[in-house]
Amino acid sequence: MEQQERLLLIVGARLLAYPDETFFDDIEDMKDEMKNDSTSMDTQQKATDALQAFNPYAIDELQTEYVSTFDLRAKNGLYLTAHELGDSNKRGAALIKMQKIINQAGYERIDNDLSDYIPMLLEFLSVAPDSRDNERLIRRLSVAIHRIWSNLPEGNPYRPFLQLLMETVFPEPTKKEIEQLEYEREEADLEELPFPITYQ
Repeated sequence: MEQQERLLLIVGARLLAYPDETFFDDIEDMKDEMKNDSTSMDTQQKATDALQAFNPYAIDELQTEYVSTFDLRAKNGLYLTAHELGDSNKRGAALIKMQKIINQAGYERIDNDLSDYIPMLLEFLSVAPDSRDNERLIRRLSVAIHRIWSNLPEGNPYRPFLQLLMETVFPEPTKKEIEQLEYEREEADLEELPFPITYQ
């Protein structure tokens, strides 16, 4: 993987994490890093243009947008195996296998997120050496990120950078890969619950 691709993964990892008070300062730092790095002028410009989508937001507005975009819509969720398997009982084994891939590469998770948390996986790929497991992980992420991107409305601030990741880092998913993702994912079976879901 090229250095500029790794840098874009780091930027993507930061953008897809919950925006805290340092978010906009981090964006400026990332812009500076791209200028000082071996990132091509074309990629720098595309990344800068994509990051401009966040400029109109105050941090509290962006936090609300983030929750609405990623936490309240299953199709936009930030957990890889949830996209691949949905509510299947196979997901537990898939999470264990993902953790094993991370550990075998010499890394440990330092937070409480699940091992398939997409921002963490982007950061992992930005520093991990190339391997067959990581190549497969890149392909899996390409399908999930394409799914997220395709479900975001025009004007959503996260859409431009996800598109840039698809254009510069992740291979375009094949029709077969997209169909397989839809086929293998199990939806929650809410109709058989013995009681209605209500909110107090």
